[in-house]
Amino acid sequence: MTKSIKKSITIVMVIVLLFVLASCTLSENNPKPKSTPVQTTDETEYPLTITDTQGNKFTVEKEPEKIITIGPNLTETVYALGKGDKLVGRTDYDDYPEQVSEVESIGDLMTPNVEKVIDLEADIVLVSGTVMPDYINQMRQNGVPVFVIDDQSSFEGVYDTILMIGNILNANSKAFEIVEDMKEKVADVANKVKDLEKPTVYYIVGYGEYGDYTATGDTFISFLIEMAGGDNIAKNEQGWSYSKEALIEKDPELIICSDRWDTKQGFMSSPGYEDLTAVKEGKVFELDENIITRQGPRLADGLLELAKILHPDAFN
Repeated sequence: MTKSIKKSITIVMVIVLLFVLASCTLSENNPKPKSTPVQTTDETEYPLTITDTQGNKFTVEKEPEKIITIGPNLTETVYALGKGDKLVGRTDYDDYPEQVSEVESIGDLMTPNVEKVIDLEADIVLVSGTVMPDYINQMRQNGVPVFVIDDQSSFEGVYDTILMIGNILNANSKAFEIVEDMKEKVADVANKVKDLEKPTVYYIVGYGEYGDYTATGDTFISFLIEMAGGDNIAKNEQGWSYSKEALIEKDPELIICSDRWDTKQGFMSSPGYEDLTAVKEGKVFELDENIITRQGPRLADGLLELAKILHPDAFN
């Protein structure tokens, strides 16, 4: 691989890092939905007045027929609720489910094309808290029905978000079904790993000449590692930057990375990492990062896949 290609891959990884930084840090400031939905299978009664996670009151006059999602997790939730046929706009980052590629893109996640959003005349625009505030304000000033949904700091918060979206879209029964399925998976993982010894773990966000980055203790990924029965070596740190010296000193038993951009091979072949025990013993594992960074219906699957890596014998 040429130096220029390696540099391009590193730059892409930094972009991913910025996305993760914006959406997956645990904080006491990540509020639960103000109007926590009741777990019900009843049809939604409109008009429905609710408050988004940033404190803005919003009234949905009738069941939305045209929906825009600005956030991959929101897109996945809409499809899981059986409302994908009503989606008229999504971001360039959206790649699941496959049919989302047929929906018109409104551009970047953090800086969406406001004019295109306006032109699509959606009944509701579900917006991730990672979108730059100026763009959210522009949409509101132009009469766009924006409903902001920040990422949460726990599975309970994610459940509430799914139930709330289900309530908005008149898909309460399906939302309840999704949440119950997620709860079963989370409980299954908790039960199987509770008495097992925790292997030390390192999650690669970035590496190499531009610095080392990982999921430290104030990130949702670290939270998932602990839930899956692992001991994150960076759990006592904050932010995303981590030193190669600390990584080498702590020498984790297992290393996990994205299954994209040839991260595993690139990391294992880069100078300075070859003497790590996990590298020498072939214990560097790939995982679809989307199922552990997107707070949607697949998040419980992400926890399960993570637990299978950490404790394969418990899930045979």
